[in-house]
Amino acid sequence: MLRQTYLVFGALLLSASMWIWVQSIAVPHQMAKSAERGAPRGNLSDLYPRWLGARELLVHHRDPYTAEITREIQIGYYGRPLDPTRPNDPIDQQGFAYPIYVVLMLAPTVMLPFPTVHRIVFWLFVVLTTMSVPLWLGTLRWRLSRSAMVTAILLALGSFPAIQGLRLQQLTVLVVALIAGSMYAITHRRFALAGILLAMASIKPQLVFLLILWLCIWLLGNWRERQRVLWSLVVSMAVLVVAGELLLPGWITEFRAAMKDYYHYTGGGNSLLNGFLPPIWARVASVVLVGMVLFFAWRNRHASEETPAFQWLLCFTLATTLLVIPMFAPYNQLLLLPGVMMALRTRRELWRTSRFSKFFSCMTAGSIGFPFLAAACLVIALAFLPGTTVQKAWGLPFYPSFAIPITTYGLLLVSRNVLLDPDRAALQ
Repeated sequence: MLRQTYLVFGALLLSASMWIWVQSIAVPHQMAKSAERGAPRGNLSDLYPRWLGARELLVHHRDPYTAEITREIQIGYYGRPLDPTRPNDPIDQQGFAYPIYVVLMLAPTVMLPFPTVHRIVFWLFVVLTTMSVPLWLGTLRWRLSRSAMVTAILLALGSFPAIQGLRLQQLTVLVVALIAGSMYAITHRRFALAGILLAMASIKPQLVFLLILWLCIWLLGNWRERQRVLWSLVVSMAVLVVAGELLLPGWITEFRAAMKDYYHYTGGGNSLLNGFLPPIWARVASVVLVGMVLFFAWRNRHASEETPAFQWLLCFTLATTLLVIPMFAPYNQLLLLPGVMMALRTRRELWRTSRFSKFFSCMTAGSIGFPFLAAACLVIALAFLPGTTVQKAWGLPFYPSFAIPITTYGLLLVSRNVLLDPDRAALQ
């Protein structure tokens, strides 16, 4: 009982340290740099462009994909329109680069002032992130004690990806919760609900495309029972697309153009692999990684939704997604939660199996744990050292962000046999 109390208290301290680091060290540093460079800073809420676009479409019947709306978004998001003649202005134009049916989810908020929406959505996303932890655990069929559950929730809420997503009010937080709910529904054989939730998660198509592709292969393993997932997904998507067409005829063409512009002005189109490989080899590696997912998906298409094979493929598919999507953003790493949980559940077997699994276990634990410890050290230093001194090391907790998806993917790949059959691995 005392050990469990220490775990909860330790998780609380680490989580609080990360939040304090962001609020008292990272944000002031960014504000000082922006002031020094003359770069604009407005509300910096990733929700704002979507909310304003939804309000203008639903209330004023204006096309949110137009340059005029983009300019109005910039005024709220940055505080003024971006000026291409100013070299220090951000390159992200903050255009409305989402499927038009995202406005249906934001419809209840369009009549409220944005500061009110900002507060409501922040706490809503806190609740969704909290709920995603037991949903992932339920999907993996891993039962934790109450104190262990609280510890997991605190660490999830205190991780940098979660904090970034919550502070920016990134819709990735909503999408991750929808995916968690969909996978939980599948593992509990509520196939129709799973399809509906997955369709709603398609507001970020790059995060669900590979997941849907894997599920389509999995459905073939038992088409008679599992086909409800597909029909539910197809019908739900059709409803969303048609509703979007009624709201804004021809929106698909405009959305494609907006996405093309988005990847152009954000430097997108480059996956995490581009940071380590030349462009041509990064594309080849992405094709190979996707091919591996499809290969394992076909080999395990008959696996029941309750089996470790299904759970591993879910985690492996989400980890692969983070490596191949054409953009790097720490908040997307919330998709790694089930993979980390699966590795933690079999940590003893992973440690005893091979040098590779031991190596990747250490690397994954280090890349995830280092930001917490670095943030705690910086917060402690803030109490004894001048703020300007601490500011020099402000980015320390952020450094492993690029490594987390890679080490987690490597751990899932090299430890596949252990994760699929931990009992057999324990006997070796």
